[in-house]
Amino acid sequence: MGNIHCCILPSPQGRPTNTNEPYGGFAETGETLELPHISDREDLSDHRGTLFSQKSNSGNGLIVVAGRRSMSMIADSRRRNGSNAIDSKTLRKCNSCSTIFIDDSTVSQPNLKSTIKCVALAVFYHIRHRDDNVQSLDIFDEKLHPLTHDPVPDNYDKIDPESRHIYKFIKTLFHAAQLTAEYAIITLVYLERLLTYAEIDLHPGNWKRILLGAILLASKVWDDQAVWNVDYCQILKDITVEEMNELERSCLEYLQFNINVPSSVYAKYYFDLRSLANANDISFPLEPLSKEKASKLEAMSRVEQDKDEGALSLKRSASLNNLSPHRKSFAIIS
Repeated sequence: MGNIHCCILPSPQGRPTNTNEPYGGFAETGETLELPHISDREDLSDHRGTLFSQKSNSGNGLIVVAGRRSMSMIADSRRRNGSNAIDSKTLRKCNSCSTIFIDDSTVSQPNLKSTIKCVALAVFYHIRHRDDNVQSLDIFDEKLHPLTHDPVPDNYDKIDPESRHIYKFIKTLFHAAQLTAEYAIITLVYLERLLTYAEIDLHPGNWKRILLGAILLASKVWDDQAVWNVDYCQILKDITVEEMNELERSCLEYLQFNINVPSSVYAKYYFDLRSLANANDISFPLEPLSKEKASKLEAMSRVEQDKDEGALSLKRSASLNNLSPHRKSFAIIS
């Protein structure tokens, strides 16, 4: 345990380009290759930012997502047309003297529907701005491993799915497995790590199986009573348990078993998803501030204020203890 020289699997960066095996296959006999310890690995999602935010900012021109235009594109259109008219769809609720609206979605308790919409949009941008020259992996190919018995069209890997189709796929799995919004954020973290470590990209022919594998891992790692693979087979009735187990093993191997998600990475993904929602006119629900919720907020604020005052008083008392007592000096009168 804790020995970084105990593994003989090469890292994904050193795998041959003509193989689809995890890590590029095993090392030759007698050759020991070092796999970095999990605590020493560079978390690309933390150091270089979220990949979906980079993909969403890389496109030019008008982007239509699920029938709704980006807020920035709407503003540009108004400036070009010289119109100051306000579209009714862009109106947002504002606080008044009588009613205060608050955003009920927080980093610790995100709104499920809005979060899934944002994750679906992030997957959409990955597919839209993909690199077609990046090698694909057979384990995620829906042509080789279909999720249904229905025949897959020959041009299945050429037609980009709409964000609403991606949203429907995620929503069906989350509803059947009774997963909360936090798992959607963890799913996106695993998905982007998988793309980075395995050096692949999302495209119309593999996004479902990659997304399914990420959801599978997120539900198992972060849920004390996780859904079994056989339960997912009840949702996707045309896939067997053996195929689900193989998908899970492959995702873990390509992730290098790096399934830890620090709170800083989770928060980065949450706020980047909020920024993506604002840029694409996805509104998080606002609720009127009730008396009960106002009382709870006031009580929580009072507790935190008491903690701050207590810490400040202890700091002051500690500083007073370091003061030396006043010394008496004798005056000499000549």
